[in-house]
Amino acid sequence: MKFDFSNTRIFLRPGTTNMRISRERIIHVISDIMKQDPFSGAVFMFCNGQRKHLKLVWWDTSGFWIAQKVLEKGQWPWPDTAEDAKEIKIDEVIMLLKGIDFFCAYEPMSFDSID
Repeated sequence: MKFDFSNTRIFLRPGTTNMRISRERIIHVISDIMKQDPFSGAVFMFCNGQRKHLKLVWWDTSGFWIAQKVLEKGQWPWPDTAEDAKEIKIDEVIMLLKGIDFFCAYEPMSFDSID
């Protein structure tokens, strides 16, 4: 099965998350800590303290999908800041899944006009 998240909002939870928590606890984290609606259809991403486990959770109108990937070597690039939720773009998710640390990347400058 293939999923298309190109028109989906994607949020990640900075810092560490216990990957053993229940579905109900994940819903609590999304709604009460991240201040987002878990039933919105958005994708929510979590990472454990060792940066080896990545979990994605989303609602598809009939139930929650929970996908998990465990790295055999290396670590996921993941922010440690205490932000409640950080929205990222699908291009950033692709970079993240390839191991590219876009969190440390610079933002290119762009100008509409010059003075």
